[in-house]
Amino acid sequence: MLQYQPYLDQLANHTTESQALVNPHTKEEIARMPICKEEQMEKAIKQADEAFKTIKNMPAHERSDILNRASDILQENKQMVAETIAQEAAKPMKYALAEVDRTVQTLKFSSVEARKLEGESIPMDAAPNGAGRDAYTIFEPIGVIGAITPFNFPLNLVVHKVGPAIASGNTVIVKPAEKTPLSAILLREALVQAGLPEDAYHVVPGEGKVLGDVLLKSDAVQKITFTGSPPVGREIKSNAGLKKVTLELGNNSALYVDKSMNDRMDDVVPKAVHGSYAYNGQVCISTQRIYVHEDIADIFAEQFVKGAEQLTFGDPLDEETDVCNLIDESSQQTLLEWIEDAEQQGAKVLTGGKAKDNGIAPTVLTDVPEGAKIMKEEAFGPVVIINRVASGDEALIAMNNSQYGLSAGLFSNDMKQAIDMAHGLEVGQVLVNDVPTLRFDHMPYGGRKQSGYGYEGVKYAIHEMVNRKMISLNYRF
Repeated sequence: MLQYQPYLDQLANHTTESQALVNPHTKEEIARMPICKEEQMEKAIKQADEAFKTIKNMPAHERSDILNRASDILQENKQMVAETIAQEAAKPMKYALAEVDRTVQTLKFSSVEARKLEGESIPMDAAPNGAGRDAYTIFEPIGVIGAITPFNFPLNLVVHKVGPAIASGNTVIVKPAEKTPLSAILLREALVQAGLPEDAYHVVPGEGKVLGDVLLKSDAVQKITFTGSPPVGREIKSNAGLKKVTLELGNNSALYVDKSMNDRMDDVVPKAVHGSYAYNGQVCISTQRIYVHEDIADIFAEQFVKGAEQLTFGDPLDEETDVCNLIDESSQQTLLEWIEDAEQQGAKVLTGGKAKDNGIAPTVLTDVPEGAKIMKEEAFGPVVIINRVASGDEALIAMNNSQYGLSAGLFSNDMKQAIDMAHGLEVGQVLVNDVPTLRFDHMPYGGRKQSGYGYEGVKYAIHEMVNRKMISLNYRF
């Protein structure tokens, strides 16, 4: 059985400070969390750097087997791991269980990719003086990778950094979100049980600014991979020096529903509701802005509101719960202020808009002006905008009118329109006849504008965690 307490006890031996880790729903203490300082991070970096000498020389099939065994261990402990996610992140169990399933998949994808990292043959005789030479490229691991992760997917967004790092022969240090460190520890325990050297993966909980600065300043850390807010991402990029950097930042995903969907509302609306309110909307690619052709806007809004009002608000540990408390009170207060700001500018609340316990009742706004904060910023909560448009061209302009560019979706039976919009949307990925909230763990995943820099998705993350080396053989020498 996986446990996080032994690792917490181990961390506690090296620091005198701790704080209560609190369930956002019940406000009850889950665990005493050691607060690591600079010296603990520096020690972890030193140990990870030493472990790199071992893991970089570990055959690919051994790293692959470790990742595969770890996926099996997580699957065997699925219920307990999901309950941990539900408690520390206030994530409804149905979504916590799905997150464990995705993590198992991500580890298996990482296991496969560990065996597939391959270079290419270079035709040296393409140059006049290249005759008599064969050349090829190989990929080499870069060393210690620093991963800074958010609260909303405390297991799967961690494994999206850890899995590719291990697959490519690197070591990794995770600085988890202060509110959700336990899932990252359980992932570590699964990998160690599967045979990973203990110092190849460290979890160092504590204040993000303090520990992140140590990762940024260390010469031993070769890459920073960060998921979080744009201001922090910009600071990391500006201070990373020559380190490799991957940044997955903010977003306010847009969806267009074309009039050609008029006879498919029973299919489209449930997808849109799920994409908008899954895990309380606390998802980087949560559907936030929906543009609907004016010919079907009224019926779409009517059915969407009905779907939102049927969602169950309750205890995250109850598998019937759809929506629950937000991660903290400040998130709730910000959303309430943004809803009020939109109303003052002429927006209408079709449902919700009020506090519910420490969360927000599922909310639908319409007639929201472009200048409203809820339109411009990332809501990261159960608030959705439904605005009407006269055409796909108008929708495209509105969808691109954002500082973000991570993901977008559209529903249309007009294939020319769909492809034209797919090419015109200023985002990293376009989902045709799907909501923008859709993500598969092996697909390339990265943003434009303020949404990020670099790509995740197992194979694509691996290529940002290795160095390419060319080797030439002069066989006529």
